[in-house]
Amino acid sequence: MVKFGYTINYVNNVDDTLSFFENAFEMKRRFITDENDYGELDTGGTVLAFASHELGSTNFTGGYVSSSESDKPLGIEIALVTDDVNSIHKNAMLYGALELKAPEIKPWGQTVSYIRCPAGILIELCTAIQGEL
Repeated sequence: MVKFGYTINYVNNVDDTLSFFENAFEMKRRFITDENDYGELDTGGTVLAFASHELGSTNFTGGYVSSSESDKPLGIEIALVTDDVNSIHKNAMLYGALELKAPEIKPWGQTVSYIRCPAGILIELCTAIQGEL
């Protein structure tokens, strides 16, 4: 059996990225290395983590596409579920997020917005779909 354990995003500054998620979304820091090159947030069963580009370059000698260097967001997102998309969206903007799409109600009743955090990561803020947690 395979279990989904981590999503790791490579960023310019791990500590700053953790701080953004702590401030904008009231998440708690779970771990950061003494070198500040890898850190995790306490998000429940699956870990949301960040690693420095320097650490990433040791794993991928051929390089990779950096979300912070790309003019457009990468074709992958982190979805954060909340009961109040509007206020969380506004709060994220206060801490430096770039609005990509303001909150809107989808035809199936879910409220969804899109932002790009200061590290360049695409984030969907959404309410739960009927029947989810």
